[in-house]
Amino acid sequence: MAPTEIEERKQKEAEFHDELRSAALKADPEKLERLTSNRKYYSVARKSKEFFEAWLIRNCRGKKVLDYGCGDAPFSFLVAGHGAEVTGIDISQVSVENCKAIAAEKGLSDRAEFRVMDCERLDFPPDSFDVVFVAGVLHHLELEAALREISRVLKPDGKVIAYEALGHNPLFQLYRRLTPHLRTAFETEHILKVESLRRARKYFGRVSARFFHLFVLLAVPCRRLFFFRPMLRALETIDSLTLRVPFVRRQAWMMVFTLERPRKS
Repeated sequence: MAPTEIEERKQKEAEFHDELRSAALKADPEKLERLTSNRKYYSVARKSKEFFEAWLIRNCRGKKVLDYGCGDAPFSFLVAGHGAEVTGIDISQVSVENCKAIAAEKGLSDRAEFRVMDCERLDFPPDSFDVVFVAGVLHHLELEAALREISRVLKPDGKVIAYEALGHNPLFQLYRRLTPHLRTAFETEHILKVESLRRARKYFGRVSARFFHLFVLLAVPCRRLFFFRPMLRALETIDSLTLRVPFVRRQAWMMVFTLERPRKS
């Protein structure tokens, strides 16, 4: 991809997320509903979120942490509240300003700072962070550029956790292509796959992954009904068994993977 194409991609990304998090969008309920209509699926994403949050609380206390592509930064505020020193970065100016305001409201400005930054070209020296976490951001980026930068700014004994959608399931990919207003075109074509973990091994000596959410998606239409919770628990049990099978787990909606032992170039 030529430099001008790269910059155009990043500009589109910034504009898309500036609009998504703008006050003007919140004042337009109809448009807000259209641009966030996929959020209903997160009603069944309990297990992956619990795993991700528990890992962060366990590994971030007292550490210097990077929220890589912070968005609204819910996890920044979670770990800052548990004793971490967090820096959140995002390409969206609106996101960063929103996060600064929330940090002030929560009394966490001394533990959580936010900066506008290109995730593919970080303005940090090598070995800056003990932990880097990434929540649904890597598919917005050129993967190798992102992994290279994360490895560079991570301390030799540091850890990374990433929470990402998977791109194998043809039904999920069809939905993504039929809803272009929910994401940029680059995102749709760069959802991570299991093979992405092999690319991560170029930059990290230890890579491990867990897979989440397949049959639980059947509960989404029932999310407002009285039997939703027991239905969700039953489907989570089915997922916990079936997603151990290599072929089946490739069809999952999400994976959470950890990276350690950064390979310094």
